[in-house]
Amino acid sequence: MTNFSNSPLGLFERYLSLWVALCIAAGVGLGVAAPSLFQAIANMEYAKVNLVVAVFIWVMIYPMMVNVDFASIKDVGRKPKGLCITLVINWLIKPFTMAALGVLFFEHVFAGLVAPETAKEYIAGMILLGVAPCTAMVFVWSQMVRGDANYTLVQVSINDIIMIFAFAPLVALLLGVTDIVVPWEILLLSVVLYVLIPLATGYATRKKLDNKHSHESIERFTAKVKPYSIIGLLATVVLLFGFQAQTILDKPLVIALIAVPLIIQGYGIFFIAYAWAYKWRVPFNVAAPAALIGTSNFFELAVAVAISLFGLNSGAALATVVGVLVEVPVMLSLVAFANKTRGRFSA
Repeated sequence: MTNFSNSPLGLFERYLSLWVALCIAAGVGLGVAAPSLFQAIANMEYAKVNLVVAVFIWVMIYPMMVNVDFASIKDVGRKPKGLCITLVINWLIKPFTMAALGVLFFEHVFAGLVAPETAKEYIAGMILLGVAPCTAMVFVWSQMVRGDANYTLVQVSINDIIMIFAFAPLVALLLGVTDIVVPWEILLLSVVLYVLIPLATGYATRKKLDNKHSHESIERFTAKVKPYSIIGLLATVVLLFGFQAQTILDKPLVIALIAVPLIIQGYGIFFIAYAWAYKWRVPFNVAAPAALIGTSNFFELAVAVAISLFGLNSGAALATVVGVLVEVPVMLSLVAFANKTRGRFSA
């Protein structure tokens, strides 16, 4: 298994917030300077799937999926408390609190500031973020708190299996509760494209490497393809903010309105999971990643599904893009908090 917990942080991880900030600025700048380019990219779609976005997301996700080791599921009984926290937070608490916060803020607190139809789209984007637990970036967050690398793999592997079956029904349920019509065929297609195919491809690659060589070959391969994942992430950020550039400049208040419930959700979910782990006396190297997995979002999936369901220029797509904007500084602050409180947990 990949032992990322003891490896030093690379240039990307150390300055993650800076790279993302630069790409956001570049995306907005390019979106304003060359709107026709982004419109041309927006028109490159098939079956409501934007092909350029899909390629960037696959490039971003695939190297991380190679890290997922389904053989590690045999260790599911080891340290069951950490896994219990991860699964309960991700599937029984987080989706519903995100939907509740969306309704609370956009149908009540901010009701006079946003048109009702637009508010529904913002809520939809938030729901998509809430139902998509982190799969890729969690390896970065776990590394930054020196978490148990093998156990993080167990948590992510089981989450991914659940996501194949639970993502579409949960999204449909929560969108239905908020009176948003869901085209099932698009939702299921998105799960196949952005979860099942990258997961299966990553598994096939890992199995081939493991059969022919050893676990060391997997580590060498993931290290080799990691730059492509980073390029995919940064290119996706540029593209997404380029699509939404004019909206961001014309309606900066909307960005702040969407950010408020997302920030509350992020810190709230983390502290629920972190406090639960502390009360249960879960070791820090399991407790911190468990809380961070619950807090972080699979925003790549949320963005792709929002674009497919509602369109590139929709409020739902904007909400998921704001999720990208909010997530990095929130997660980095929580990583710092976790590292400062490491001594309060058992070894």
